[in-house]
Amino acid sequence: MTTRRDFLTTVSGVGAGLLIGFRLPRHLGAAPRALADDAELNAWIRIGADDRVTLLVNESEMGQGVITSLPMILAEQLDVDWTKVRSEHALADARYGNQSTGGSSSVRGDYATLSKAGAAARQMLIAAAAAEWSVPADECTTEPGVVVHTKSRRRANYGRLAARAATLTPPADPPLKDRKDFRIVGKATKRLDTPAKVRGQAIYGMDVQLPGMLVAQVEHCPIFGGRVARFDGTPALHVPGVRRVVEIPSGVAVVAEDFWSARKGRDALDVHWDAGAGGGLSSETIAARLRELSPSGVTAIRTGDPDAALGAGRRRLDAEYEVPYLAHATMEPLNCTADVRADGCDVWVPTQAPTGTRRLAAQITGLPLERITVHTTFLGGGFGRRSQTDFVADAVQVSKAVGRPVKVVYTREDDMHAGWYRPVAYNAFSAALDADGWPTAWVHRIASPSILATLGPLQGGIDRTSVEGAQNLPYAIPNLLVTYANADFPIPVWFWRSVGSSINGYVTECFLDEVARAGGKDPVELRRRLLADHPRHRRVLDLAAEKAGWGTPLPAGRARGVALHESFGSIVAEVAEVSLGDDGVPRVHRVVCAVDCGQYVNPDTIVAQMESGIVFGLSAALYGEITIAQGRPVQSNFDDYRVLRIDQMPVVETYIVAEGDPMGGIGEPGTPPIAPALCNALLVLTGKPVRRLPIVKKA
Repeated sequence: MTTRRDFLTTVSGVGAGLLIGFRLPRHLGAAPRALADDAELNAWIRIGADDRVTLLVNESEMGQGVITSLPMILAEQLDVDWTKVRSEHALADARYGNQSTGGSSSVRGDYATLSKAGAAARQMLIAAAAAEWSVPADECTTEPGVVVHTKSRRRANYGRLAARAATLTPPADPPLKDRKDFRIVGKATKRLDTPAKVRGQAIYGMDVQLPGMLVAQVEHCPIFGGRVARFDGTPALHVPGVRRVVEIPSGVAVVAEDFWSARKGRDALDVHWDAGAGGGLSSETIAARLRELSPSGVTAIRTGDPDAALGAGRRRLDAEYEVPYLAHATMEPLNCTADVRADGCDVWVPTQAPTGTRRLAAQITGLPLERITVHTTFLGGGFGRRSQTDFVADAVQVSKAVGRPVKVVYTREDDMHAGWYRPVAYNAFSAALDADGWPTAWVHRIASPSILATLGPLQGGIDRTSVEGAQNLPYAIPNLLVTYANADFPIPVWFWRSVGSSINGYVTECFLDEVARAGGKDPVELRRRLLADHPRHRRVLDLAAEKAGWGTPLPAGRARGVALHESFGSIVAEVAEVSLGDDGVPRVHRVVCAVDCGQYVNPDTIVAQMESGIVFGLSAALYGEITIAQGRPVQSNFDDYRVLRIDQMPVVETYIVAEGDPMGGIGEPGTPPIAPALCNALLVLTGKPVRRLPIVKKA
């Protein structure tokens, strides 16, 4: 069986087929460069003698579909037979630049370069055929996987031409196929990874097995900000199968022959902790601190004179909205396998950050970067959590200490307690309405822990992720103020699917419905008027409202709620049809979703990601909450951190607006509108706004 490392070595020879390396810039529209000019970022195209085309995908596949969408881009411009295309994760390598998957950036970030890479390869194949036939290249064209001489009708498969083509210099600016001639991009396409996943052949991090591998469980401090004071590993060593007990920077690791021995050994540990400053924290003290900080926020945006407008308004409306910490709760718990040796280190990991993983492993081992090999497996969900590397550090530290391959596995409880949550947030709103009920002022004060502060100083005191979706409010309200106050707690916070938009989409769209209700306006009509200068937003809103039958009668006990939000370059409107059960728990029956993500690659991916974002957001809105008591997270598993069950899943209808606008992201934008759409329907049903999440509190 050929390994990824063997593959990269093999394709370096000209006889292996056609191999083209291009830079993969992270910004749309950047021009590619040949590998000889700049090897920092690369996409590797290989055409074998069997006519198969392989793309090494430098992004992480965590369910969002990039291991299919990126090859579609390549295959379109290469003019290849799609049945001959395959893809796999690339190794972490400086030639790929900063390999980090997040921000709904994969397809839109790589589209231009992969298009040119495919077109360049096609031109090289044509040139190779023309040279073999001694005819002008402009007399040749391609059909899927074949070069054709138009006059003589001679034909040559790509595989036969690949070795010769590999000796040619890639053209700097190859002509691109016109979109009207596309056969693959823009067409619903089955995913390349589905067969392997259905058959159980796909390798996730949890599936990795190595000769001589040990398994470790790490006991982390249960209190945020705490550390090991002292421990006794002797009881753990008495457990059959346990081989070592090792203290590492994050806690104490029990290393055993198998998972259950490691688990039992960890349970037997005697560890005493220094709680540090976090021991007195609770959800109540955190909430109080956020309220206290809110008035002192730094201005993110100010237009007009909000203070004067609030005073002059015919009616003033004030509200407070709060959201809790949220765990990512990926279906595959955190895990990592490391093999640290004197001559190198291999890491097998489901990660969103291959480059960060590689650098961290080099730092821990003291080995040069070129001695670190990171094998990215399939990810059983990411949602931002797997762009952190704390679980990678555990595995590398333990393997280094014991001198053998070690797989570190987090239990669900470990995963839930490990932190790096979506931040808690407090939002204070004020709005003024004129005599006709239209809003004239909007003030939004945000207090929340900062994600970006963990990466360095904030520019101007503003965490842009905390104000996204609030600072760029699309509605034409003449007097606007948004402020941000950073709250520093020892609870680690990180990127969570749709980041600040998951919070600000909820609070702004819900408060806007409160404003509509106070002014006697229909929520859709209010939005339409305030979006007069945003035709794309109005188009999406109108489509969702039309398809949902906005304004038409519903069965007794049901109501509709609407929400609109732009994030990651895409605009999404959702209408939720909701009822209340006898137990007071909301039931979402139907969600109509309209999305404008500009130019797109695979509409099947868009539909799947809208459905995925909706169920993810519904779970959080209804049940999601990490509460803190005595510095510790209270929730530990899916019994007290619930997610939507299959019998609760609504019917979801997705409609794509395709007008040729710039390409936007798709993995995250479906999440922000669903919580406010649900809550705005509840406002209609109950007359009471939902200002705190989750809606359903565990008894």
